[in-house]
Amino acid sequence: MKIAASLVLAAAAFAFAAPASAQFAKPEDAVKYRQSALFVMAQHFGRIGAMVNGRVPYDAKAATENAEVVADMAKLPWAGFGPGTDKVTNTKAKAEIWTEQAKFKEHNEKLVAETGKLLAAAKTNNLDNLKTAFGSTAGTCKACHDNYRNQ
Repeated sequence: MKIAASLVLAAAAFAFAAPASAQFAKPEDAVKYRQSALFVMAQHFGRIGAMVNGRVPYDAKAATENAEVVADMAKLPWAGFGPGTDKVTNTKAKAEIWTEQAKFKEHNEKLVAETGKLLAAAKTNNLDNLKTAFGSTAGTCKACHDNYRNQ
């Protein structure tokens, strides 16, 4: 059993060691990857939002667990915007992603930083801290969506 688990961990480590963009057989796979990562991130971010907006009771443990997922997922979708993905139809991505790559990368880096702050705030077990960090993170999401996502 331990050997099988070690093999699985080794395979996973190898898979993540190579650049993610090199792992996609075709651009459509990259688009599915980024959409899936963003979907999972949004689901967990929404759970935190429900707490900070009073729609569900505040649960510090759940807030931290969800913030951990959000912070991890925020690092993933960017590899899915690689070469050829601008030609895939049926996405909400604007062409500006590829014509303004430096600015888009800045949004990526800001989101990763803000979700890290969200996680740190969640770990304080203080709802007011979480509300502040949630608002800042949500603003970062909105800024990127406003510039780079068709509604």
